Amino acid sequence: MTDVSKKDQLFQLIQANPFISQQELAGQLQLSRSAVAGYIAGLIRERRILGRAYVLPGENPVVCIGGANMDRKVRTLGALQMGTSNPVSQHESLGGVARNIAENLARLGAPVSLLTALGDDAAAQAMLAQAESVGMDMRGSLQLAGSASGSYTAVLDDLGEMVLALSHMQLCDELTPQFLASRQPQRAAAAMTIADLNLPEASIRLLLQDAARDAVPLVLVAVSQPKMARLPADLHGLRLLILNQGELEARVGKTLENEEQIAEACRVVQQQGAQDLIVTFGGDGVLYTSPNTSPLGVQRLAAPKVAVVDVTGAGDAFSAAVCWSLSREPGDLALACRHGLTLAAMTIQSAATVCTDLTPASLAELLA
Repeated sequence: MTDVSKKDQLFQLIQANPFISQQELAGQLQLSRSAVAGYIAGLIRERRILGRAYVLPGENPVVCIGGANMDRKVRTLGALQMGTSNPVSQHESLGGVARNIAENLARLGAPVSLLTALGDDAAAQAMLAQAESVGMDMRGSLQLAGSASGSYTAVLDDLGEMVLALSHMQLCDELTPQFLASRQPQRAAAAMTIADLNLPEASIRLLLQDAARDAVPLVLVAVSQPKMARLPADLHGLRLLILNQGELEARVGKTLENEEQIAEACRVVQQQGAQDLIVTFGGDGVLYTSPNTSPLGVQRLAAPKVAVVDVTGAGDAFSAAVCWSLSREPGDLALACRHGLTLAAMTIQSAATVCTDLTPASLAELLA
């Protein structure tokens, strides 16, 4: 076999798995490590790959980092009664804030990579297979032998409103600064980075430092009030923080009773380094920082009024559409919020955590 065909075979293996090691390449191609290194050097000179971990040229992806898990939704068949047994229906689907955002982005046609931590169980295999089917790249994710993948159990009342959620997300603690450093080539090629606050504080701090240095837009998405403690004090490098009122209150350490106090809290967080904030209020819409259009420095948008089927996943859909819009129109946060509210409404009307009917055309039609 000629040198050219060996090099092409090596390139095909790298295309299939950009994180394949030189030892694995050598074994599969029956070459020495030094020969593999020579071929890789040639591919880099030819600009067919861009260096470790063999970043391939092409459209820069959105890189999502954070939780992926199995969602279990339990819905009461009648009015919820505490302290006793309630008849319920049950549904399982794939979930996790970062994973849901990544799937929404993939369905919107964006190139997207997901860096998460998985076990070696059936749930992990289901997530990997589903990611491949919708076009999400999970090849850089961490898979831990002998571990169970994360899970999230939501208890809904008979109207579809969530009354309790139980989260098992300890695997996300394995997404350490050392892991993120090992994925630096993939992260450096990102058009935008989106991370949820399931990550350890040290990892979020690293992402902020990288964003400030490399000027790659970073969006952080809150997941709960307790995990706001993982948000570092210094937020320089942060393009956008998406959170709800309770999470904003946790950040500033006080109750916010009106829009003026919320606006002041947003200014405090901006003084800590964040460029913009979006505060979500469920069915009451959102408030976003907009110093050029409001004396308070914030602007409010109402949510579309729709029939609620299931609210699970609506917040993640909102975040995904906001980021999708900002990747196309970086300076228009108002438009991004309108896209987010539209996709959230679409998701609320679906029984699925991520709306399977989502396409760029369907979102544009609803927005119009």
